[in-house]
Amino acid sequence: MLAQEIIRAKRGGQALSEAQIQAFVRGLVDGSWSEGQVAALGMAVFLRGMGRDECVALTLAMMRSGRVMSWPDMPGPVLDKHSSGGVGDKVSLMLAPLVAACGGYVPMISGRGLGHTGGTRDKFDAIPGYNCTPSAELLNQVVRNVGCAVIGQTGDLAPADGRFYSVRDVTATVESVPLITASILSKKLAAGLQGLVMDVKCGNGAFADTPAFADELAQSIVAVACGAGLPTRALITDMNQVLGSEVGNALEMREAISYLRGDAPGGGDARLHEVTFALAAELLLLGGLATDAVQARQQLQQALDSGAAAERFGRMVAALGGPADLIERPQAYLAAAPLVLPVPALRSGRLTAQQTRAIGLAVVELGGGRRMASDRIDFRVGLSGMRQLGDRLAAGDPLCFVHAADQASAERALAQVQAACQLSDVCEAGDAAAWQAGAVVLARVG
Repeated sequence: MLAQEIIRAKRGGQALSEAQIQAFVRGLVDGSWSEGQVAALGMAVFLRGMGRDECVALTLAMMRSGRVMSWPDMPGPVLDKHSSGGVGDKVSLMLAPLVAACGGYVPMISGRGLGHTGGTRDKFDAIPGYNCTPSAELLNQVVRNVGCAVIGQTGDLAPADGRFYSVRDVTATVESVPLITASILSKKLAAGLQGLVMDVKCGNGAFADTPAFADELAQSIVAVACGAGLPTRALITDMNQVLGSEVGNALEMREAISYLRGDAPGGGDARLHEVTFALAAELLLLGGLATDAVQARQQLQQALDSGAAAERFGRMVAALGGPADLIERPQAYLAAAPLVLPVPALRSGRLTAQQTRAIGLAVVELGGGRRMASDRIDFRVGLSGMRQLGDRLAAGDPLCFVHAADQASAERALAQVQAACQLSDVCEAGDAAAWQAGAVVLARVG
């Protein structure tokens, strides 16, 4: 089957057959399709779209291009969560041990940071000794014994997606709903899941920057996943401000550990707590571990309050090569930046807007993310103590604190954060409560 004829068919707006899609995926894996041909088909799909049956066929073909995990005789449901990416999004760090403490089994295949967004894999790489690429045998052992294991994607899981994505990344075809759907789900299906919840971020710090785009993506993921045999639900959640108070790999790991230990009254940042519980509750319902949302949240709160979730997290870290007392002594292992500077507000007023993408890019420029795939990350750097929308500040009060490797990079980040935060006198007394009560879970699909 000629590659150029498959490209011609999609360029002309035709639906590709299952045989054509399988020929394309074989070409991705064995190299018989050139980079130019892969790019051409990606652009044709970007412009012409894909029907639901085509997207299911592409997802399944890419899933079957490598190893497919299985979990025979697992004593509970195998579940996972995936996020489309945000700034300060450390939900996975808390969700996996919470669900495990409630009877689920979570083999979470995580990714590295992409663009302005942070990656769960990078946050776990900040833990000394932690093995994000364990053998299949060790992964199976940890998931069965602990209930969760957060690892990175390996080359033998959906390798066709790895090659296709690398081409899309440099040919401006990333923002295609069917291709995003197939990319995410091919890896999740390869993980042998029995239930998936998708966190579709929406706002100025998300790839889905409009409600229409977020809804289209959520609907596509749920429909294609269910069409491929994986029960899935999606929540659309707000990303018009940083999630939580920390941004940066070691800093976010510290915030997650503090949450699991119960150091902050009421679960710490209310928005972060709500997103974590909303997504985790959906997984308990999908897995038959709770009969309704009220019971699911009660179980999650018990797992948090009793320390069971923190204990699962600590056991997971130790089982994958990290320090056995990370939960008790995170400051002893998570590297700290040599320079910490406050970011003063330039005027008094209410914080009414954040350019969240710009804040994420400021952390990338500090060294906390990658400009190129080959870049090394500085796990120490980032922003802490981020103020939330609705907070009232006097001139000179800290918007946050910059954690940097040197003075020059700290000052650049300081200016970037100041430019990304809007203070206004428009919102006055009484309005702060309205800001802080704003919905973080915007919609549910599935």
